[in-house]
Amino acid sequence: MTSRLLQRSLGSPDYDGIRQALRNDTSTPVISVRGLEVRVAVLPLFTHDGRQAIRVSSTQPLTHVLVGVDSASGTDVTLLVPEVSEPREFTLESRDDAGVVGSARITVTPQRKWSVFVVHHSHLDIGYTDPQGTVLRHHLDYLDAAVRLAEETASWPDDAKFRWTVESSMPALKWLGARPAEQVEAFAALAREGVIEVTALPFQLHTEACSTEELYRQLRFTTQLQEKYGFATRSAMHTDVPGAVVGLVDALNAAGVRYLAAAHNWAGRSVPYLHGGDKLTRPFRWRAPSGNEVLVWFTDTPHGMAYMEGNTVGLTDSYELADDLLPRYLSALASRGYPYGPGTFGWQGPDAPREPYELDVLHLRVQGAHADNAGPSIVPASIARRWNEQWAFPRLRSAVNSDFFAHVEEHYHDRLAVHEGDWTDWWADGLGSGARPLGYVRRAQSALRAAETLHTIAGADATGEIDEAYDKVALFNEHTWGAANPWEDAEEAGDSGGLQWTRKSSGAYDAQDDASDLLQAATRRFAAALSGPAEEPAEEPAERAALASFAVFNPGTRTRTDVVRAFLPRDVVAANVPIALVDARTGETLAHHEEVVDPAEWPTRPIGRHLHAVVPEIPGFGYARLDVVRAEALAPKPVALDLGGVIENEFYRVAYDVHEGYISSIFDKKAGRELVNADAAAGFGQYVYDRYATAPHFNHMSGHVGAHDRTLLGDRAIGRNATVLKAQRTAVGEKLVIELQGKGVDWLRTTIELHHGVARLDLTYQLAKQGTPAKEAVFLAFPFASGPASAWELTGGVGGPDVPRVPGSAEYMLPIRHWIAFEDPELTIAWATLEAPLVQLGTIHMPYAPFPPTLEEEQGTVYSWALNNIWDTNFPSQQQGETTFRYAVTSEVGVPGRRLGARAAAGLTDQFVGALLPEGPAGSAAPATRSFVTADHPDVLVNSIGQAGAEHVVRLQSLADEPVEVTVSLPGLRTARASAGLEREREQLDVVDESVKVRLPACGVAAVWGTCE
Repeated sequence: MTSRLLQRSLGSPDYDGIRQALRNDTSTPVISVRGLEVRVAVLPLFTHDGRQAIRVSSTQPLTHVLVGVDSASGTDVTLLVPEVSEPREFTLESRDDAGVVGSARITVTPQRKWSVFVVHHSHLDIGYTDPQGTVLRHHLDYLDAAVRLAEETASWPDDAKFRWTVESSMPALKWLGARPAEQVEAFAALAREGVIEVTALPFQLHTEACSTEELYRQLRFTTQLQEKYGFATRSAMHTDVPGAVVGLVDALNAAGVRYLAAAHNWAGRSVPYLHGGDKLTRPFRWRAPSGNEVLVWFTDTPHGMAYMEGNTVGLTDSYELADDLLPRYLSALASRGYPYGPGTFGWQGPDAPREPYELDVLHLRVQGAHADNAGPSIVPASIARRWNEQWAFPRLRSAVNSDFFAHVEEHYHDRLAVHEGDWTDWWADGLGSGARPLGYVRRAQSALRAAETLHTIAGADATGEIDEAYDKVALFNEHTWGAANPWEDAEEAGDSGGLQWTRKSSGAYDAQDDASDLLQAATRRFAAALSGPAEEPAEEPAERAALASFAVFNPGTRTRTDVVRAFLPRDVVAANVPIALVDARTGETLAHHEEVVDPAEWPTRPIGRHLHAVVPEIPGFGYARLDVVRAEALAPKPVALDLGGVIENEFYRVAYDVHEGYISSIFDKKAGRELVNADAAAGFGQYVYDRYATAPHFNHMSGHVGAHDRTLLGDRAIGRNATVLKAQRTAVGEKLVIELQGKGVDWLRTTIELHHGVARLDLTYQLAKQGTPAKEAVFLAFPFASGPASAWELTGGVGGPDVPRVPGSAEYMLPIRHWIAFEDPELTIAWATLEAPLVQLGTIHMPYAPFPPTLEEEQGTVYSWALNNIWDTNFPSQQQGETTFRYAVTSEVGVPGRRLGARAAAGLTDQFVGALLPEGPAGSAAPATRSFVTADHPDVLVNSIGQAGAEHVVRLQSLADEPVEVTVSLPGLRTARASAGLEREREQLDVVDESVKVRLPACGVAAVWGTCE
C-alpha cells in the first residue's frame, strides 16, 4: 500500500487535508460551468501602494479579469483592487482561448490590517521523539544554531531578523553552563537586546502534580539570570498541556513574570468548547484570588494542533505556501469562531458557536519543522523579510514571546476579559498511568518540607540539596511521561518507550530516595542540636532515669495529637529490657506498642524496636520530648479481636462487611451520625475495576474515539472474597487487615486503623497490580452521607463548586492536592489522599470525550481514580507491581471545611518525626517541648522553614478566600522582611516580642525572612 492510500484510509490529520479545508472554507464558488469551478476569496492583503487583494482559483488554467481593474492567468492568481472603505462590487470574467467561460459579480469588503508576531520556538518534550538525553543534547545544539542565525541576520530589517524564544529554560541553563565564555556572552548580549528570550518555566509541567513550594522553586533561576547575565525573564510559555493550576498565576508574579503564552493541545481528548471554552476570548487576563494577574494568549486549535499554528499555514515551508494560506487563516479568524471546521483534524471538532477573533494583532507560534523537539530554521525569518517587501499588511514581525504581550498590554489591556480560578488540565488523567512512581514523588514532596525545616532548625543550610531534590521531583512532573509509542522498546526515536519510561520512573524513585536521605540526615542533625549544652537535668530515681530520649517533631502547622513511629536501636537499649515512654512535659507514661526487628528474621536491617505511641498536643513546628525509662514489664502484645470486622476508638466505630468487601459503617460517636451513605451504588472503600472495549497499541487512538454512552465500558468488576487477615488491638489503637481478590490484581489488601485519642480514620490500600496493555482503570469509592463537596485543595489555591474556573476547564475529573471537604450545618467531613491525586465526584465517567457518566449522580461520593492506562501515546501503556494508596477521613461539628481538610491531610503529609537524641544526660536535658514558629490565623499554614544566608525563611500559605493578617512568631526574632510571593520585593516588618504581622492575599502565599538570635 502506498502512503497516499494509508493517509486517505486512516483519517489521521495531514497537512494537505487541513490546508485544503482552509482554502475551501475561506473561498466562495462564483462560477460553475461544465465541471469547471472558479472560487473567490477576499483576503486581508494590502500592497504598499494602497491596494488590496482578491484570490481567484480555478480547476483549470484560465485568465481571470476584474473588468477595468486587474487581470492574471493561472489556476491560482492574485488580483488587486484599490483599497475599499465600504463594500464594493466588481465584475469577474474568467476566460479561456475561446473567450469568456463565465462571469460573476463579486463584492470586495474592507479588511483588517493585521500585525502578526511570529514567535519561533521549539516545543520541548523531554523524551517522546527520542530518549531524554538525546532530546536535551539536541536542544543545546539548537541554541548554538540560534546564536549563529541571529548573527547571520543581524543586518536584516528589524521585523525580519531571526529571533528565538527558548520555550523551556532548562536547555538554556544547561547551555550557559556548558559553553565557552565568549559564546555565553554572545548569547547574553542577544538576550539583553531582545533577539533571544529565555522564558520562565524550566520545562512543560503538569502543574497540578506540583506542590506549591515546588512550583515556586522551579522559577528561582529567573533571579539568577538577571543577576549573572543581565537579562530579565519577562514571559512564560506553557505548551502542549491543556490546563494549569491557579497557583501558577501567583508563582509567575512572584518571579516578576506577567505574560503567559499557552498552547493547549487538546489532541481529541477533551471538549473545552462544551464547558464554556467557546466564551474564552483571547488574549485574556487570568486572575488569581490574590488579585495577581497574568496576561494570557492561547492558541486557537481545539482539535489538537496547538503549537503548530504557524507551521500549518506554511511559515516553515516556503513563502509561496505562506502567501497562499496565512491570509486565509486571518480571514477565517476574523469571520468565524474557529478557523478550521469540525472534523478537519480527524477527530471530533467543536460544535458550539463562538464569536470571531476581534483584535488586529496575532501571536503565531512556529517551529522549524512539523514535529515536537524541532530545531530552529531560517525559513520563517526569510519569509517575513520577503513578505514585508511584498505586502504592507499583514505586517509580519519575527518576534520573541514577550514582544507580542508588550504590544497588547500597551494597546488593549483595559478591554481584555478577566477570567479567574483554576484552568483545570484535561490531560491530568495521564497522571494515573504511573501510579507507583507518582506516589513516590508525592511522598517526597512532603518529606522535603520536613527535611528542610529540620535542617534549618539544626543550624544547617541544606538549600542546595533540597533544591536539587525538588528539581528531580519537578522533572518527573514534566509532561512527557513516555515515548510516542510507549509500548515499544527500541533504542532511539519515538519507539524507545521502554528506555524512556525506565529513565522517567527512576527519576521519581531517585527523588524519593533523596528526600528520605535528607530527612534522615535532618533528623539526626536536629537531635544533635537539641542535645547541646543545657541545664542540668533534675535528679530522678534510678528506676526512672532516661535510658534514651526522643524528640517527637510535628512538621504541621497546628497543635495536634497523633501517632509517632520511632526506632530504638538494640545497641541503645537492649531488646529484652522492658521500657516505658514518659512525656517529659507532664511526667505521664504514654501507652506504646513495640515491633521487634529480630536478627534471625531480618539480618539485613538495623536491630531494635519500632515504637508506636500516640503523643498528645504537640505544637505545630515544635516537638515534645519522650523519655525511654525502665519498666517493670515488656510492652503488651497485640490482642486479637473478633473477626467480625468491627474496630473503634473514642471517636469512631468502623464496621467492615466481609461478605460484600467494603466498609459498611463509619459512625461518628461525638456527632452521633453515620458518615457512610449506605444506599450508594458502591460501598465505602470498594475496589472498582473498569475495562474498556478499546484496543491498545494504536497511537492517538483515544483521541479518535468518542464515547456518548456506556458502549465502550466493556467490563466493570469489584473486589470479592474478602478475608480478614488481622483484627487486633494494641496499646495505641485497633486495626483490621483484609485481603480481597479482584480483576486486574493478584491481590488487594486493605488496612483500616483507628488510634486512641486521634480523631481520624486511616485507610491503606495495597495492590499487586497485574501488567496488561488492555485499557483499564482502578477506582476506590468513598460514598459519604452528605451533600456535595464544598471545597478541595489545589496547588496554590482552593477549589469548590462556587469558586470560579477559567471557561473550558476540565469538568469530569479533579486533580487535587490532598483533601476534599463536605459541609452541612450539622457536620463537616474531610477526606484526604496521599498518593492518588485524581478524583471524580458523584459518578464515574467514561475516559473518552465527551466523558459521559456511567452511574447516576451521588452528591457525596468521591471516586479516587487510583490508576489507569487509557492513553495511547506519551504515557505508559501499562503498569504493574505492588502499589500503595493511603487515605484519611475525619469529621467534626462546626469546623470550616478548608480547615478540617488541611487537618485530615496533615495526618498523611505531616507525619510526626521521632528523633532519637544522643545518649547520656545531654539527650534527656533537652527542653521538654519547644515550638520553632507559630502562625496564629487558623487558615494560614506554614509550609516550611528554610535558610537564606544568615536569615531564616518562613513560607506561608493561606486557605482563606479573603485577605488575612497573621502574626508569625519565631524564637529570638530580631529583624524581619516579608513578601507576598516567595522571592521578589520584600517589605521591612516591625518586630514586636519576637513576632511580626504579615498580610496574605486570598489563597495566597507569603514568606518572612528573619534574623534570629
